[in-house]
Amino acid sequence: MQKNDIAEIIINGMTDDGSGVGRYENLAVFVPYALLNEKVRVQIIKVKKSYAIGKLLEVITPSEKRSKSDCEYFYQCGGCAYRNADYEEELSYKWADVRDCIERIGKIEADILPVLGGERCHYRNKAQFPVGVSGAGLYARHSHRIIDTQNCIIQNEDSVKILRAVKEFMQEEKVEGYNEETHSGYIRNVYTRSGGGKTLVCIVTLTEDIPKKEKLIEKIKNTGVPLWGIVQNINSKRTNVVLGGQLKTLYGQDFMYDSIGDFKFKISPLSFYQVNPKQTKVLYDTVKKFLGDIKDKTVWDLYCGIGTIGQYSASEAKNLVGVEIIPEAVENAKENAKLNKIKNSKYYVGAAEKLTDKLIKEGGKPYAVILDPPRKGCDKILLDTVAKVAPEKIVYVSCKASTLARDLSYLKEKGYETEVIQPVDMFPGTPHIECVARLYRKVN
Repeated sequence: MQKNDIAEIIINGMTDDGSGVGRYENLAVFVPYALLNEKVRVQIIKVKKSYAIGKLLEVITPSEKRSKSDCEYFYQCGGCAYRNADYEEELSYKWADVRDCIERIGKIEADILPVLGGERCHYRNKAQFPVGVSGAGLYARHSHRIIDTQNCIIQNEDSVKILRAVKEFMQEEKVEGYNEETHSGYIRNVYTRSGGGKTLVCIVTLTEDIPKKEKLIEKIKNTGVPLWGIVQNINSKRTNVVLGGQLKTLYGQDFMYDSIGDFKFKISPLSFYQVNPKQTKVLYDTVKKFLGDIKDKTVWDLYCGIGTIGQYSASEAKNLVGVEIIPEAVENAKENAKLNKIKNSKYYVGAAEKLTDKLIKEGGKPYAVILDPPRKGCDKILLDTVAKVAPEKIVYVSCKASTLARDLSYLKEKGYETEVIQPVDMFPGTPHIECVARLYRKVN
């Protein structure tokens, strides 16, 4: 196989990033925008030892599930993967990805329930629009090239209005966007979070100075978007990380409130918070269901963040114990417990494996443990700690099926069986899928 070869292949699988997979000259070929069971003509653009990447030139035999994209930027932007397929097909791909990871990587036999789907458009309550010398909007697929856009179909419409206002301000006042090559310019990102009917706007800048700052504030206020506040985040480092550590309030307040069911939460710009409010309730209801009756029990919420998942799903527990390494998040969790009148909770700053003895001494061993780690999954030392305290149940929330499968396999070695997995589509249109797994301790 050579670069620039033209090949006709049948797509017989899908990857976890939404590309179709076929074979050509006994090598796997990954083809973005191709769908399952399609016959396609591709140009080979990269050849490696074990795989190749093809550029889709023509769909010779289209899938019955193929549809016209509802987003004008779909074939440029790297954010979404399935806007050229109907939603039921997307959900089938995501379910198959979960099954493949659990069975192939984890070697786990578990009941994998049908995916709980959601709304496909305007569902996100958080936007991060990069700003550069070529414009502002969205990154192209697998690159840092910015596509100058006026819309994003998965973002809420207020966030898009804020983006347009900032772009107009920059054009009118000749304010430069961030130049990655020269590490110069002013505005790096437009970052928004929405909740409680209002939006918190965060302008990420390279330096403390924003030219014509008062005009920017007025431009944002004049959008008509109800605002919690406008803050500036200063990120002076050469890094791909969006936010720096320094915040300045330019207007209003530097935090917001949002509700999930009957629970209200205070959220700062730097805090983790789920991006899909309607599906967050679906996710947390699943966690609560998997925990079962906990009225006389102790529940540990590890990776607790600002306390949302534990307070929503385990407020009825006798003792709710949250652990998080970020001090600001723990302070938020304590505030949120007061806000929600939860008196049975305690929150600790630190790594759970280092706090185990203290937690047991002060609150006893847990009946159940909630795990909600980042995409990389749990460290083995944490899983060892959980197995050592031997809860009867573990409820594991994961946003990456492959790391979930790896960790479930490790917990199996430690005596825990995965009983059921519930996929929840928190990110419609994208290749990502969230899962909740319920594990129980085997009794020898």
